[in-house]
Amino acid sequence: MQRFRVALALLCGALCWGAAAEDGVTAGVVKIGMANATSGPAAGLGLQLRAGAAAYLDKVNAAGGVHGRRISLVSLDDAYDPQQTVGATRALIEVDKVFALFGFVGTPTSAAAVPIAVKAGVPYLFPFSGAEFLRHPVNPVVFNLRASYFDETEALVARLTGPLGLRRIAVFIQDDEFGEAGKAGVNRALHKRRMAPAPELRYRRNTIDIEAGLAQLKREAPEAVIFIGTYRPLAALLKKARAAGVKARFLTVSFIGTSEFIKHAGPAAEGVTISQVMPSPDDAADALVRQYRADVLPAARNYGSLEGYADALVLVEALKRCGRAPSRAALLRALEQLKMEAGGMSVAFSAADHQGSERVYMTEVRDGRAAAID
Repeated sequence: MQRFRVALALLCGALCWGAAAEDGVTAGVVKIGMANATSGPAAGLGLQLRAGAAAYLDKVNAAGGVHGRRISLVSLDDAYDPQQTVGATRALIEVDKVFALFGFVGTPTSAAAVPIAVKAGVPYLFPFSGAEFLRHPVNPVVFNLRASYFDETEALVARLTGPLGLRRIAVFIQDDEFGEAGKAGVNRALHKRRMAPAPELRYRRNTIDIEAGLAQLKREAPEAVIFIGTYRPLAALLKKARAAGVKARFLTVSFIGTSEFIKHAGPAAEGVTISQVMPSPDDAADALVRQYRADVLPAARNYGSLEGYADALVLVEALKRCGRAPSRAALLRALEQLKMEAGGMSVAFSAADHQGSERVYMTEVRDGRAAAID
């Protein structure tokens, strides 16, 4: 009789736990959903981010997971197309029933995904975007690890107007929310210095149709161009601009995908300034990078995979702080209280600030590599 009572109590406890458990959480697994570009002209961005995150999660799972639960990363492809992002996000929430969304790539794609996440009450964690709408006003379910485009463009404009002494600055932007976010950051930095807004040139997302913008660039003849877009269009623009004798300096933000940009642009990439939100994946003096290099094979080391690795590291720490019965509400509370050193990278969130880091690193392409600028 005593054994029957114990067995019945255990069974009732398991049934009650199952009824109360969040989507995506079982006794042995926490399921995390990722939708980003793993095909199409921006595929390098999603593939890199996923590879870095998977490397860290594989290590955690091999050591027993978090409170005995393995972290399962469900990855869907959206080809950097907001319409596909909508379908993928709904599938992750409604079909795969993930616990949280993680590592989406892009501003227009995030603009499509966030309303779905908000309506479902699903955490939307660490997108590969610096857009301001993901930061202000603070959204209860949205958390960002990386510095913002305002942070990055401020650093770029400060370099142009400070040590380089340049004043005629144009922006060449992707014709969507991402381009507008970058342009807003540039103009904010110019306004701070009592300078006029930058003239703008545009191209269409997921194309390399830069001819109209290039023609306008030749007419405007700026001293510097801040590019807000992806790696293939910038590579195409630089090759044609250099061939046409355009002398302007080119600068861009971290979303460019540094290694993919250098690969596609070849010698035309030389001298391009790139703001970064992670330390160099080659900097073995950095504690985060040392840990990353121990877990990621040389062929997969780049800024994108390092960011995915850091994202996963912070995610795991937040899950640990949720305790043995994780809930989405507990995860969001844990993140708002999280202050930690991710290797050598300081990360801190609060109820009033859902951006973990504001650090920007400046690099310039030299001899086919992104070299640090002091």
